[in-house]
Amino acid sequence: MSLKFKKRYVLPAIATGFLFVGVSFKENFFEVAKQIEIFTMVFKELDKNYVDEINPGDLMDKAIKSMLADLDPYTNFFNEADVVKFKINNTGEYTGIGAMITRVETKLIVKEAYKDMPADKAGLKAGDEIIQIGDVMISDFKDDASQLLKGAKNTKIEVKYIRQGKEYTTQITRDEVDINAVPFYGKVDDKTGYIVLTAFNKKTTSETKSALEKLKADGAQKIILDLRGNPGGLLTEAINVCNLFVPKNEVIVTTKSKSEKHTNTYKTSKEPFDLSIPLVILINGRSASASEIVSGALQDLDRAVVIGSRSFGKGLVQRPVELTYGTQVKVTISRYYTPSGRCIQALDYTHKDAEGKAIKTDASKYNAFKTRKGRTVYDGGGVQPDIEMEETKTSPIVDALNKKEAIFNYVTTYYYKNPTLGNKIPNITDSDFADFKAFLKKEKISFETQTEISLKKTLEAAKKEKIDASITVEYEQLVAAVKKSEESQLNINQKEIKKLILEEIIKRYQYKEGLYQYYTQNNSEIKKALEILNNPSEYAKILKL
Repeated sequence: MSLKFKKRYVLPAIATGFLFVGVSFKENFFEVAKQIEIFTMVFKELDKNYVDEINPGDLMDKAIKSMLADLDPYTNFFNEADVVKFKINNTGEYTGIGAMITRVETKLIVKEAYKDMPADKAGLKAGDEIIQIGDVMISDFKDDASQLLKGAKNTKIEVKYIRQGKEYTTQITRDEVDINAVPFYGKVDDKTGYIVLTAFNKKTTSETKSALEKLKADGAQKIILDLRGNPGGLLTEAINVCNLFVPKNEVIVTTKSKSEKHTNTYKTSKEPFDLSIPLVILINGRSASASEIVSGALQDLDRAVVIGSRSFGKGLVQRPVELTYGTQVKVTISRYYTPSGRCIQALDYTHKDAEGKAIKTDASKYNAFKTRKGRTVYDGGGVQPDIEMEETKTSPIVDALNKKEAIFNYVTTYYYKNPTLGNKIPNITDSDFADFKAFLKKEKISFETQTEISLKKTLEAAKKEKIDASITVEYEQLVAAVKKSEESQLNINQKEIKKLILEEIIKRYQYKEGLYQYYTQNNSEIKKALEILNNPSEYAKILKL
């Protein structure tokens, strides 16, 4: 790319930046303009004088993303390729192969092939390592390789992959992929409906309402709404889902910002679907954002009993802003507050520790608020369930295993050793658990707990201060003790690990739908929800009805 060509694209972008600054930051215009001028001069000098050829697009992309990384993890810059993914998340629709693909270190791994979607029809399965897409070797491709799998409907793509040490090739015909916000609904008994809500996209309310209508037509008189693992999405959809259960003109959420235009009160705008049907909402530590608006608002309004474990604690609102050349920036514009006045944000991004990590709100500093009926609820650390279940929390050892994909990889091996299991639900025995531990050793899967990570950081600090020689023996003794403790932690948390192994096995043979079906009869949170719903006096007592 010539210098003239590069300047032609860089300079208009800078000019646009000045315009944006002039409009949006009038009070700080001089300081902002000064800093942009300095940045522009540095950028031009690099372009003219740096010893090697630079790529202006990549350099600017990294510069912007590094700048935003110092704020919070939700304020992001999207280049043109990122914008495509962002739109997929909001609409739930795209044209591709219909699979969840993830990068694990240098490998591109199929995490899930959606039932009856192109990848599934072509034979791809969870655990497959994709090594080539068309003519592109994944080992040589440093960008988001999953984007290579997207393309026009009915176009074909050849994919090479490794499965259990052997190389295979398949041809996949791309198609429209429709990701349902409600992937499953059904009944857990004659009178209780169960709805799984996994995302807040443009189809969330319509799919939730449709599920409610069908369940009521089938005799459901009580509802369990499962928001576990739901990371959130569109604010408007969270309000509209609440509107299914509460009256028109009810305040659901208030946003507060330094900018008056981003300070708003959001009310329900339609007639409700059902004001009186008993409702239980399930949440966990991965329920965030819009999930917390729904669970927090319906808790504040005493409209639902919330069961599970404390939610993630994301009380910030973002808005996408379209920029030039097909790019966007998603900016945190405000904090949101539930009807009682709570902001459930758990991390303070304006104050960070020595390592640059946001400080978690001290539980002793949570503020008390009152629901409509006078129940006490708290801010600061996510939505606390009305009925908190300890068994729903993940242990540190399981967090460490999941970070290394240990359970996922073990089940991949299990799947190919047991090809005829089908729809049977296996019993995970002590022998299976011993096999799992042997698998960890055989594959040399080293999982690190937070304690071990902290120890390593201590040694690194000691090396910098040149005192590591005097503590090496003690350090190695501590590491050995921690390793021994990790082994015992595997045994102590055997029940939890077995449960997760079983759930992953069910997904492999019966897809997500099979897992949700299994939940309806075997999940502890659902059983507790059923117990509460089947005891009207206890339900009313919790909500002070």
